[in-house]
Amino acid sequence: MKKTIRLIWQLYPTYLLITLIALGAASWYASSFLSDYFMERTIAGLKVQGRIIMGRIAPQLFPLNASEVDRLCKEIGKSAQIRVTVLLPGGRVIGDSEKNPADMDNHTDRPEVIKALSGEAGSALRYSRTLQKRMMYVALPLRSPDRLEAILRVSIPLTEVDEELSSIQERITFGGFLIALFAALVCFYVSRRISRPIEEMRKGAEYFAKGDLKYRLSSPGTTESANLAEAMNLMAARLESRIETEVNQRNQIEAVLSSMAEGVIALDMDEHILSFNQAAATMFARLPAAAKNQSLHEIIRNRNFQQFMEKAQGSSIPVKEDIILNQNGERIINVKASSLRDSKEKRIGTLLVLNDVTQLRRLEKMRQDFVANVSHEIKTPLTTIKGFVETLQSGAKDNPKEAIRFLSIIEKHVNRLGAIIDDLLQLSRIEKENEENLIQLTKTAVKKIITSSIKICKAEAEAKQIEINFTCYDSLEAMIEPVLFEQAMVNLINNAVKYSMEKSKIQINAIKTDLGVSFSIKDSGIGISKKHLPRLFERFYRVDKARSREQGGTGLGLAIVKHIVQAHGGHVTVDSTPGKGSTFTIHLPG
Repeated sequence: MKKTIRLIWQLYPTYLLITLIALGAASWYASSFLSDYFMERTIAGLKVQGRIIMGRIAPQLFPLNASEVDRLCKEIGKSAQIRVTVLLPGGRVIGDSEKNPADMDNHTDRPEVIKALSGEAGSALRYSRTLQKRMMYVALPLRSPDRLEAILRVSIPLTEVDEELSSIQERITFGGFLIALFAALVCFYVSRRISRPIEEMRKGAEYFAKGDLKYRLSSPGTTESANLAEAMNLMAARLESRIETEVNQRNQIEAVLSSMAEGVIALDMDEHILSFNQAAATMFARLPAAAKNQSLHEIIRNRNFQQFMEKAQGSSIPVKEDIILNQNGERIINVKASSLRDSKEKRIGTLLVLNDVTQLRRLEKMRQDFVANVSHEIKTPLTTIKGFVETLQSGAKDNPKEAIRFLSIIEKHVNRLGAIIDDLLQLSRIEKENEENLIQLTKTAVKKIITSSIKICKAEAEAKQIEINFTCYDSLEAMIEPVLFEQAMVNLINNAVKYSMEKSKIQINAIKTDLGVSFSIKDSGIGISKKHLPRLFERFYRVDKARSREQGGTGLGLAIVKHIVQAHGGHVTVDSTPGKGSTFTIHLPG
């Protein structure tokens, strides 16, 4: 068997080696850079000194005074602590700060001199046999206007530079050692951090192998390890779920049936109840536990339901039907029946799935009524407009009085159509803004809104000599959108004015309640019977259609009020007695 190595001892040496190589390369580069930098600065310094010395020696070259040149070289060399050498273009030394020029060799073979002979400054780094030291040489050409007169060479020993570089390299080496030591600790920590989650996962896998599927791995800090831990936890959870499913399958099926919103009833071939869920028991309120094994017809006595069951028993395909039941009030139940079969596809009974669709059917009827009402409300003025236009076209336009009367009627119906369309568009806008949370509520003084609403309705009220009173504290405030809420108040006040008798009163009250703020508009008009109240806020619903159209309403005013109030998080209620008037109340949260 191949010998295995722990992951940490595979990761740690690799990380450490990479770190040390990078650190060594960086140290070598830094040392090389510093050495080159010091050399360049030394050469630059020598060039500057050479140009300064050149100014003192140049006068002794025109004409040539070799002894004075040698004296100046020794004087300058002693004071500046550098070696100064002057030689002619032929290579003969005529002055030197360290040696007797007569004892010195020809210097034409020196690299820096060769460079200076070409007319440029030259430099060289080499060991001086004369001084027995490593030296830095810089040679500068001394020119007259028409030719090269001499070469000035300055040099210094590199002992101090070498010592400074050696000191810096020692510091770099020591710093590198400390960094390497720190890097070794960091590499060990990182390697340990990477290998530890894997070790934890190994332990977790051992727990899973022992059957402890409830054990869960903790989530490590890295994405990959966290994903692996999550996958292993998910695997354990699925294994646990699968085992529990196999062991508790029957209980789970019963739990699913019990949690279903739809009623489910299983029947045998003789229509005896095999099982039913809680939703079915609640739906019929006559399915106690003892109902099992009893005939369904003994429990549900409904002729339409019995006829449906006869059809379902004789059909090989699923059938469905809406059945009206009068248990706990009138309800519409959508019943779907399909064959109940065993593993061999043999029919062993019938499965019923029941849905209470009472509210859904009511909504469908409301939608149908809405479409019919919209069609009627739009078709009626269009028919009238068309009739009068045809009358005008047939010759009535030649009679100015009749033409003006017909056109005024057409204008009235066009305005009515425009009002209907405007109200529909506004309803749509309010619904959209409410869904998208675009309506911004602000804390607003209520009294100001009520006063403004009354002013808008004042002309119609005065025409019927109706007195509008209101009660509201100056300090009362509510979270509202002022423009929308004012429209809701105007619609309710307008309704109160339209359906109130002449010389009557309308009372408006705004009060603070435990739940928020309420606004009530009470009139003493014709009132509304109770059968109309549930549908009063539907679009185009009218209690008295002829009277409503005569009053000029679009049938959308109360629907707009309802949606505006809902957009404010509140609701609107109505209390009415025929012949005594109505009270509409807006309830807003605090």
